[in-house]
Amino acid sequence: MKRFKYSYIWMMLLLSSCGNGNHRSDAYGNFESTEIIISAEAAGKVMAVFVEEGDPVMAGDVICLIDTVPLHLQKQQLIAGKTAVMTGMRKISTAIDVQKAQKQMLENDLVRLEKMKAGNAATAKQYDDATGQMDVIDRQIDNTRAQLDGIHAELTLADAKIASLNDQLTRCTVKAPQVGTILSKLTEVGELLTPGRPIVKLANLNPMILRAYISGDMLPQVKIGHEVNVLIDRDGNANDTLPGTITWVSSTAEFTPKIIQTKQERVNQVYAFKVTVPNDGRIKIGMPGEVVLIK
Repeated sequence: MKRFKYSYIWMMLLLSSCGNGNHRSDAYGNFESTEIIISAEAAGKVMAVFVEEGDPVMAGDVICLIDTVPLHLQKQQLIAGKTAVMTGMRKISTAIDVQKAQKQMLENDLVRLEKMKAGNAATAKQYDDATGQMDVIDRQIDNTRAQLDGIHAELTLADAKIASLNDQLTRCTVKAPQVGTILSKLTEVGELLTPGRPIVKLANLNPMILRAYISGDMLPQVKIGHEVNVLIDRDGNANDTLPGTITWVSSTAEFTPKIIQTKQERVNQVYAFKVTVPNDGRIKIGMPGEVVLIK
């Protein structure tokens, strides 16, 4: 009877130990995520901020709007200048057409003068004068065409400036580059931004990355692509188990980080590895986690 009593007590202790989460994990670490600081690419006054800390965003969602009035005014000036240049270009094109018509008339006169000169009906001076006028009109046409080339260059420059302003106008609408959650809001409406000024901090919290550390003697069991069990704290007495996949393994050893082990164990060298874990909202950045390798 006494032996049965001791066996019963041992079984209850074992079950209690399992229920309290007392287990032997293979690796320990903390959860992390790649954080992105979204900064201003244009200068101007903040007109609107459409997100708050904790808000989820999709790629392409508008986060912030910067004042575009000065840029729009510059664009209107460039468009007006371009219109004036195009008007001048049409005038020059018309002048070239007139000069070509004059040249055609001179060419006809030269043909007649050649025939008259052959019959002694025109003097050599008359023919030379007509030839000189032809040279003059050719130089006038060349000069007018050079002006037209200059106007084309001005139009090209105006188009480039307008394209640059359009690009700046696009950058005044700040969008999320990826799916994620706003971790920090770093600017407010009415503030003056300069290029490079942080606006928000963004991170994709699903999936999360558990950066854990394992001893060298267990390193052969850690391979990229292998499935593992990840334990997170449910409460003070129990853990939740989540699936995970090893996505990276360090090729060099390092001393155990202070946040992972005791002072005595920090002198031991370990290998870092990363486990990708789907997050249903329970995992937070910096939260501790444990890895149990699936044998």
